Amino acid sequence: MIKFLDLAKINAQYEQELKAACSRVIDSGWYIMGNELAAFENEFAQYCGTNYAVGIANGLDALTLTFRAWKELGKLREGDEIIVPANTYIASILAITENGLIPVLVEPDEATYNLCPFKTKAAITSKTKAILPVHLYGLISPMPALMEIAEEYDLLVLEDCAQSHGAQIADKKCGAWGHAAGFSFYPGKNLGALGDAGAVTTNDEALATTLRALRNYGSHKKYENLYQGVNSRLDEIQAAMLRVKLSYLDIETASRRAVAQAYLSQINNPLISLPTWDDINKHVFHLFVVRINSREKLQEYLTANGIQSLVHYPLPPHKQEAYKHYNKIDLPLTEEIHRTVISLPLSPVMQKDEVDYVIEVLNRFK
Repeated sequence: MIKFLDLAKINAQYEQELKAACSRVIDSGWYIMGNELAAFENEFAQYCGTNYAVGIANGLDALTLTFRAWKELGKLREGDEIIVPANTYIASILAITENGLIPVLVEPDEATYNLCPFKTKAAITSKTKAILPVHLYGLISPMPALMEIAEEYDLLVLEDCAQSHGAQIADKKCGAWGHAAGFSFYPGKNLGALGDAGAVTTNDEALATTLRALRNYGSHKKYENLYQGVNSRLDEIQAAMLRVKLSYLDIETASRRAVAQAYLSQINNPLISLPTWDDINKHVFHLFVVRINSREKLQEYLTANGIQSLVHYPLPPHKQEAYKHYNKIDLPLTEEIHRTVISLPLSPVMQKDEVDYVIEVLNRFK
């Protein structure tokens, strides 16, 4: 079976360095909020091109706490509207509603699956206070245009970078375009920890300071609490693991792009719609997502031929029971995307013969 993503094989490449990093933390006797976290925050901020990175327990908390911090700083208040692509993973929506904010679900650009500037601008009302662009599947959103809109209407921008580590436009990486950005380091991400982990990047010192307190029970000083915070700290072992893997991120991204280039140039089945990719720097191919009307048939066919595939995502947020009050919203493009997408195997450790086999099998599908 060709695995969708072989995490054991990916991490085996760095086994000795990961074990050494783990031992370093164990031997230090300091396991929370120590030198490894501080070092990773500095290194990741430098990688993204921002002044600050704040380690958080996971990607959802990275988004949720940023909205919360903006509320604490007086930049948002309950009932404010946040524009977000309707076809995102539910975590993007959860971060909004957890803060008493209102998600405004906007149909994506059909070619890129990301926010369309025209549709974004059309969705702005007097209650709109922020935009949450999601760089879905690893393709960075059209940030120059979105930032122009944000400046015109005095809106905050929080990038959802959970799938896009390293994607960039011109010389500017994702995570450095908006006023802040939330990252996930879930094990399956392009930069994956060996457990849950996340971070927020920003150039705003006040936001970074507030986030550091919120993640630590609302405390800016031991036993003194400014806010009713949470426990959402990126621990020392995960920070140490991420420091190892960050040094290999660009190499792994190049490998992902090579697989994607093979797929794009050699899959020629007219039943299968391939993703858009117009600039090598914009897409880091966290996922290689194609669309086909007969998805279940294709997935069964791939499984029968020893190829694992996944669906990201079968049900859009507005059709979930958790958001049943949105169930009747008319979002036909989003629903069509969720009905027809399927993700092919893609990882930095795929071998050429595996890639060739996936292509051959797909081209034989009828």
